[in-house]
Amino acid sequence: MALNLLVSLISILMSSIFAQPRALQYPQDLFFTEFINPASSPTSSTSVSPTPPFPETPPLVPAFFVIGDSSVDCGTNNYLATLARADRPPYGRDFDTQLPTGRFCNGRIPVDYLALRLGLPFVPSYLGQSGNVEDMIHGVNYASAGAGIIFSSGSELGLHISFTQQIQQFTDTYQQFILSMGEHRATDLITNSVFYLSIGINDYIHYYLRNVSNVQNLFLPWSFNKFLASTIKLEIKNLYNINVRKVVVMGLAPIGCSPHYLWQYSSKNGECIDSINNVVREFNFLMRFMIEELGEELPDSNIIFCDVFEGSMDIIKNHRLYGFNVTTDACCGLGKYRGWIMCLSPDMACSNASSYIWWDQFHPTAEVNAILADNVWNGLHTKMCYPMNLKDMVVSKEK
Repeated sequence: MALNLLVSLISILMSSIFAQPRALQYPQDLFFTEFINPASSPTSSTSVSPTPPFPETPPLVPAFFVIGDSSVDCGTNNYLATLARADRPPYGRDFDTQLPTGRFCNGRIPVDYLALRLGLPFVPSYLGQSGNVEDMIHGVNYASAGAGIIFSSGSELGLHISFTQQIQQFTDTYQQFILSMGEHRATDLITNSVFYLSIGINDYIHYYLRNVSNVQNLFLPWSFNKFLASTIKLEIKNLYNINVRKVVVMGLAPIGCSPHYLWQYSSKNGECIDSINNVVREFNFLMRFMIEELGEELPDSNIIFCDVFEGSMDIIKNHRLYGFNVTTDACCGLGKYRGWIMCLSPDMACSNASSYIWWDQFHPTAEVNAILADNVWNGLHTKMCYPMNLKDMVVSKEK
């Protein structure tokens, strides 16, 4: 039986890598023309209703650009030969279209909620659109699952678009804007748009914690964290030099509480792995301090840091107040805490993800993403962002 299971899993993995990307079958404009109420039953046939391509409220910013990893990947990896893909069920089963899109979630990811808050449509993935300026004028999502701050982080999973490569992709987009609309208009668009950075967790999952290249003996956690933070700081300065002014930098989540590490470290009663969480907390501390420094160094910049660790731990500690019953197990996966094997088929998933904090080994459910997005927007549930939240950033000059 174990051999049959292994053969089945290998078959699913291989089909995921080499199959035609499903995102090609579901064009981005489908997301804006036929929406399903996320709160309704996934099996309901009466919940489909037409929705205009843009939210009814006028946009607060011209565009929304996203750089990051699987926490915000909306389909980039659908086009890459990699194990890190979410273009198969049950991913996306509670999304607006009830279809897998490449999002590592049962439904929406944080940037989906925030795009609507900004008055913008869902942002298309860079590799999932035609390349026309019209398709990118309201923003682009460059995020790639498996990507890290270090170029080789996550490389054992297959191809991905690294942090620096995503920055280069944005630079190429900016050049297209200049050629299409002129330098003045392009600069005005970029200066007033919001940039969202969510990256760094794979540098721990796939690099430091795996002790790749003997890194733990070469760098103590504090030194490793300083290296990562300084790299992000340099890239933000590079973005600033090409007229980016509004930046949201997301901290790292408490992966020491994730089902994978509860399984790997044999947590007896679901207690979080403190040794991992302490490193993450330290990184977030450094990042917050670095953001404060950048705010003083870069004139007219508006850069905020949002501590995902704080927001996530508030949800875990007060899970019943938030409506969650399961805090340790993933909704989809195999093994203890469903953290041994990644989510590969609908048979591996729970029936109701809304009562779970974790969707798979490492990623939260759409319900958690909604709470975190609310905190980024206006601190609705708990204060996460410093020195201000996103709403304050984008509306302050209009008051």
